Amino acid sequence: MKGFIGEMLGTFILTLFGCSSVAVAVLFGEYNSIFQIGLVWGIAVTLAVFLTRHICNAHLNPAVSVAMVVAGRMKAKMLPGYLVAQLAGGIMAGAMLYILFGPSIAQYELTHEIVRGTAASVDTARMFGEFYPNPGDAIATVSLPLAMLAEGFGTMLLALFIFGLTEDCNVGKPSSDLQPLFIGLTVSSIIFFVAPLTQAGLNPARDFGPRLVAFVAGWGNAALPDAVGGWFWVYILAPILGGAIAALIFKYILEPINKNKNE
Repeated sequence: MKGFIGEMLGTFILTLFGCSSVAVAVLFGEYNSIFQIGLVWGIAVTLAVFLTRHICNAHLNPAVSVAMVVAGRMKAKMLPGYLVAQLAGGIMAGAMLYILFGPSIAQYELTHEIVRGTAASVDTARMFGEFYPNPGDAIATVSLPLAMLAEGFGTMLLALFIFGLTEDCNVGKPSSDLQPLFIGLTVSSIIFFVAPLTQAGLNPARDFGPRLVAFVAGWGNAALPDAVGGWFWVYILAPILGGAIAALIFKYILEPINKNKNE
């Protein structure tokens, strides 16, 4: 129960803070660059990990939890509870986002003559879930395979850094007090180059939870990236595969190398 509450709370915090930055950018124009939004996401992850790491393992991401199971750092029987807690945290964050910004979203739609549920309403749906190409970037050209590669590769890098920053075999890792900060900086750094393509989900719970809220709040199919299930392939499957690949790379390549060097 402690782990469940910790994962739910941490995922709620990082999703709420991060998605709110996108909402503020879309509705009020207060953030005008990927750098600013990426920095907010990094801070959100850092604060969420600091808040919950002594309650749970502070994965706060299904892809990270899967990676830990593949690497043998967590028992497989614990995985379902972690996944449910993370998804619940994402849904709660999406609901709170809608409660806080619902009236402003309605006014924005009225001002810009956007009918919720139509293709044009992607402009507001992107505050909840990710889309590819990034609706905020008219230049980006991203196919389904490229979007999967971007999300999978970005999540693989995130999981690799989490292993490298926290595992004892890496004697160069930062102290425990600084690890959440470096994980947050890793998230920001990955967002800087992936977000222009796919909005940089990197976390199935952070994407699917709020997307469900948008789906039932009137956006319907407009809350889904495309008609071929891109929301699943790009923002759920690809990150989980990326995390699993990172676990294998660490377990069979980087960890043995670090241990041999230490000896």
